[in-house]
Amino acid sequence: MRLKGFRVGTLLLAMTLAPLLQAQEVASTSGVTAQSNTIRVDTKAQGTPFPHYWEQIFGSGRAILSLRESYRNDLHTVKKATGFQAIRFHGIFMDEVGLFDLDANGKSVYNFSYIDQIYDGLLDNGVRPFVELSFMPKKLASDPAALHAFWYKQNISPPKDYALWDGMITAFTQHLVDRYGIDEVAQWYFEVWNEPNIDFWKGNPPQPKYYELYDHTARAVKKVNERIRIGGPSTAQAAWAGSFLEHCKQSGVPVDFVSSHVYANDTAKDVMHTDEVIPRDRMVCRSVRKVHDEIAASPLPKTPLIFSEYNASYANEPNVTDTVYMGPWLAGTISQCDGLTEAMSYWSFSDVFEEQGVVKTPFYGGYGLVAADNIPKPALNAFAMLHELGDRRIRVDSDSALATRRSDGSIVVALWNYAPPFGTGATYTPPPANVGPERSFTLKVDGVASSAAAQLWRLDADHGNVVKAFDAMGRPAFPTRDQITQLRKAGEPSPPEQASLKDGGLTVRIPPQGLVLIKINNARMTH
Repeated sequence: MRLKGFRVGTLLLAMTLAPLLQAQEVASTSGVTAQSNTIRVDTKAQGTPFPHYWEQIFGSGRAILSLRESYRNDLHTVKKATGFQAIRFHGIFMDEVGLFDLDANGKSVYNFSYIDQIYDGLLDNGVRPFVELSFMPKKLASDPAALHAFWYKQNISPPKDYALWDGMITAFTQHLVDRYGIDEVAQWYFEVWNEPNIDFWKGNPPQPKYYELYDHTARAVKKVNERIRIGGPSTAQAAWAGSFLEHCKQSGVPVDFVSSHVYANDTAKDVMHTDEVIPRDRMVCRSVRKVHDEIAASPLPKTPLIFSEYNASYANEPNVTDTVYMGPWLAGTISQCDGLTEAMSYWSFSDVFEEQGVVKTPFYGGYGLVAADNIPKPALNAFAMLHELGDRRIRVDSDSALATRRSDGSIVVALWNYAPPFGTGATYTPPPANVGPERSFTLKVDGVASSAAAQLWRLDADHGNVVKAFDAMGRPAFPTRDQITQLRKAGEPSPPEQASLKDGGLTVRIPPQGLVLIKINNARMTH
């Protein structure tokens, strides 16, 4: 990621361009009067498989944070809402975890104490590790002074001796197999490094030196057991996929998946190498399609794709990742990326997170679904709502709707009214008095009882929106315990509304940045 992964020049440029980009985004919706949309759902349609690829994996703060009670409390919260299956984080090889040392004779010494506590804790809570193999232990680093700008100052240099690196990878992998069994570990993913195409990697030149690291690592992992899945290049900005697979094919290096990252405020210049302006609600899936197509055109066209980081912003923008904006943004992203990737890992599940230092206020534009003190953000409610979608997608003629069928026959439809953020950058901007037009959606549902019962869940400025309560408090940097209790309550999802179809139809009005989920109960096929 970029902040996470940010380069100072890139961040300053993003801050300079933010007002222009926001104006361009707003221009796309300004002057639009309230719209009415009729959406017909044919429940008799066979539909297409719709695996919940967006909620299988989540990112998190670095490895050692997983030992904290606050981290595990947030894990329970997000697990309950999404049922997610795996967590990815940086830094399992960092010195604070204590895996690697050298004795007086320069021989490797391994200590698995914290490794075991970290992975046991994940597994005990029903999630598997997505193992990012990073960063460099300082005694193994070719440049002990090559420290990243993050608060925890990880070493980002290549190994000084590949025999020592290979030995560590082999010992680490073998220990995991011995402790958890190959049937378990074969269900994990092992990913080599993080974003080697930007400032997380000091190999010079970056790409060939990363390939050298990948080759050694992949071969050491597979030497332990061929069933273990290994992949990369874990690049920022959807880079290197085609050349990476070309390298693996030519070098005979094992690869089980391709991984890459993108954030919705990445620029087209960095991702697509064009001068176009791609709106925030389109960038992620444009990037996913780019990598998908590069894999298809590569010598290894069947390689699975995992976007192991994505979010609506890399730059701590409170008006983006803290707000109800995330509801329609997430729903639109899920709709667009369907069929292009095996899994996408949202960065991140929790604001127990220290890349820019100790958290100074609960709502600062953090990446997590849960703010400090286990306060649920609107993004968590969006994930919880969209978790209710079915596993068969029914095509509808709208870019603001997702229609699905669940295994019990019920129909679940998401509707949203996308509008750009009300402000960008690091300073929070309260919503304006006139936020823009509502949209009216009329569902016509064929193949169900004409008066079928329905439930509606809402996420918008007045539903499931803890930021409204935080604003009313005056946005305290350090809320009292009573205020934390109030904020947790305010962040809870809005209770469902009860409704019924009328002549097979239902009309719903949605404010800007609103998301509605509709479940039509006991929806049985009619013949």
